[in-house]
Amino acid sequence: MFQIAGHDVSPTRGPDECGRGFSAKCTLTPVTTMWLPKARRTCALAVVIRGPSFLVPGSPCAMSQHRTLCNAHSLCYNFTVDPQPSPGEPWCVVQGQVDGNVFLSYDCGGAKIQSTSPLGEEVKTTNTWETQTETLRDIGDFLKWQLPDVILEKHTARGPLTLQARMTCQCEENGHISGSWQFSVNGQMCLLFDSENGRWIVAHSGWGHMKEKWENDRVVTDFLKRVSMGDCRAWLQDFMVRWEEMLKTTGNPPSGNLSIPPLL
Repeated sequence: MFQIAGHDVSPTRGPDECGRGFSAKCTLTPVTTMWLPKARRTCALAVVIRGPSFLVPGSPCAMSQHRTLCNAHSLCYNFTVDPQPSPGEPWCVVQGQVDGNVFLSYDCGGAKIQSTSPLGEEVKTTNTWETQTETLRDIGDFLKWQLPDVILEKHTARGPLTLQARMTCQCEENGHISGSWQFSVNGQMCLLFDSENGRWIVAHSGWGHMKEKWENDRVVTDFLKRVSMGDCRAWLQDFMVRWEEMLKTTGNPPSGNLSIPPLL
C-alpha cells in the first residue's frame, strides 16, 4: 500500500488510473545512457521539478553486531528541476531528508553536497556521503532529459512548467526496506512507481500517456529500481549506523506506515 502525506493511494483503479498510465498531457523523451550510474547506487530519493512527491515498498535491512540498523525510518531526496531558472539560480536543487528532518542540500551542477543540520554533520565525513554526489547528479540529468516531452504534453499549462519527483526508501520495523518514486508537474502529483514490484499508478486522471510511455521503457524502469532499491537502501543502512541514537532524541514518526510530507 502506498501512503502519501497521510492519504491512502492503494491501487484502486479508475478509468484513467493505473489502467493506461500517464495521459497525453505528460510524456517522456527517449532515454539515453548519459545519466545512468557508473557504479552501484543505493538510496531513497525524491525528485522534484517543482511540486509534490511519493513512496513505494522492498528488501531486508543490513545487520551490524547482530542487530537491525533501521527501525521504522525513511530516507528521501527531493529534487527541484527548473527548465528556465532565473539568472544565477541552479536548474536543479536537491534536498535530503531522514524521517522528515532535512540534512543536506545539493546543486546538481555543483561539486559538493552541503550539510544543513547536525544530522548532516554527523555523516558528511563518511564515504557514503561522497558517493551520493554522482547519483544525485545522474537523477537530475535523468529528469532534465524528460522535460522536453513533458513540456510538449503540458503546453496548455499557464506559466512556467516544472516537474517534481521524490524518491523514498523506507525501512519498516521488521527490517523490510521498500522504495518508491512520486512524480508531479506544477505541484500536481501525477504518477507513482513501486520500485519493489515495478507497478505504476496514475495518481491523477489525464496522465495515462506518460505512465504508458515510462512503463514500456525498460531503461527507465531499471534505473528507477536500481537507484531506489539499491542506492537508497545502502545509504539508509550506512547512515543509520550513526543516526540511530541521534534520531531517538530528534524524534521519529510513529511506527507503522510512514508518510512523507509533500514537497512545496
